[in-house]
Amino acid sequence: MSKVGFGALNWIVLGAYLLAMLGVGAYFTRKASKNTDSFFKAEGHIPAWAAGFSIYATTLSAITFMSTPEQAFLSDWAYAIGSFSILIIIPILIKFYIPFFRKLKVTTAYEYLEERFSPVMRAISSLLFVLYHISRVAIVIYLPIIAITSVSNINPILIAIVVGGLCILYTFLGGIEGVIWSDVIQGFLLLGSALLICVLGIFYIKGGFGTIVNDVVTNHKFISGNDFNIGDLSKFVPLILAGQIFNSLYQYTGSQDVVQRYQTTATIKDTNKSMYTNGWLALITIPLFFGMGTILYSFYQHSASLPAGFNTSAVVPYFVITQMPAGVAGLVIAGIFAAAQSTIASSLNAISSCVITDFKQRFFNDKFKNSNDVTLARGIIILAGLLGLAVAIYLLMGNASQIWNLFLSVTGIFGVPIAGIFAVGIFTKRANTVGVLTGLVLSVGLSFWVQAMNISSLLVACVAFVSSFILSYVISLLFPSHNHDVTGLTVSTINEAYTKKQ
Repeated sequence: MSKVGFGALNWIVLGAYLLAMLGVGAYFTRKASKNTDSFFKAEGHIPAWAAGFSIYATTLSAITFMSTPEQAFLSDWAYAIGSFSILIIIPILIKFYIPFFRKLKVTTAYEYLEERFSPVMRAISSLLFVLYHISRVAIVIYLPIIAITSVSNINPILIAIVVGGLCILYTFLGGIEGVIWSDVIQGFLLLGSALLICVLGIFYIKGGFGTIVNDVVTNHKFISGNDFNIGDLSKFVPLILAGQIFNSLYQYTGSQDVVQRYQTTATIKDTNKSMYTNGWLALITIPLFFGMGTILYSFYQHSASLPAGFNTSAVVPYFVITQMPAGVAGLVIAGIFAAAQSTIASSLNAISSCVITDFKQRFFNDKFKNSNDVTLARGIIILAGLLGLAVAIYLLMGNASQIWNLFLSVTGIFGVPIAGIFAVGIFTKRANTVGVLTGLVLSVGLSFWVQAMNISSLLVACVAFVSSFILSYVISLLFPSHNHDVTGLTVSTINEAYTKKQ
């Protein structure tokens, strides 16, 4: 397939966007430099709506921007049911999880695990997050670039260095406040870009919206009876919903890049508002991104055709570059990169907060008394960012992508079991360190076994959470001598005061 030129005007628009993001980071440099409370928590000065927008932009990566429409393009809207998981868990988060994070004034999610269980549990969970998100940075840079450059003549190495490098730089400069306000801009840009693709796609199709409706009905492009066939778990709607609930529970309770936002607002009431803002934005994702895939399906059925052997993972950037006017295409490609950068920046700041708070300040503060923690935090961002960028470039050169995907899978599979550990800590009194450590190891092993069966990644999520919770609790019952006072740390004592361990 011959590749399409990107054009000077598109480069100008893309360049203007990237420089604007750098400007946002530079603007917040002085405020972020005061102390780690400013650098990691913005001193609680973020408005609720902006924090919610930031959570949304963080959880929606460029991979989602392209893979969700591809799912609707190839099949139907069955996976859209997973987007409702956030509305199901928001009341649970507000009532049972956020109060603990706010009460303990944690910088990282894993501080709760130390207070509830032990420093070992905190360190393990934090380290797993750091390893997973360094690898995730590489994948979030690599996948959208490989898709876009498969249909255009953009140099993949150059765009990785520019997009990834500038993202590292503005995260380095602005701290979490710069990241959040960049997320807000990027959130508007990615939503606007998706809407523009949908509007122009409908306009370009012969017969317009009526043709799309006919295709939906004729080809069962919405949800069909097959989506409730338990014989095919890959599209079984109840499993999709359950799996996404457990994945979301990890993201919103055990993943530092999201939990970090809970402390950036002034009050717990504002934190709760931010969650509902994020929830409604997640619902907008359904008609926008699944609708985009259906619209592109109709477009390439009736108004144009894809090249033979076309890789549908690039269907969105291919439409943008070949069908949209110059300048507009550059803006939409900027929207795809905005989705990537919002995820990368959040990961980098979260990685830095884990290394500084969970390791340096917790275990090595006496050895580094005179160190400037903000300077160290910025150094961690540069180091983690460059490592992720280097791996992304290595993959773009055609080397070992399968090995790196395996590493991502290995580290990522620890995520949902960690959510089970948070849950068993909050909802039970008798869970203890021996039980949760043993339960975590067994749950991960069981999850690997289920994953090897290659049935559904969402089945893996269900098994991971449920087994982690049950095994941790049951094994804890066998070691009652390891229990300790958990007053103020469980739902039954949620309103009681807690005295931090010395």
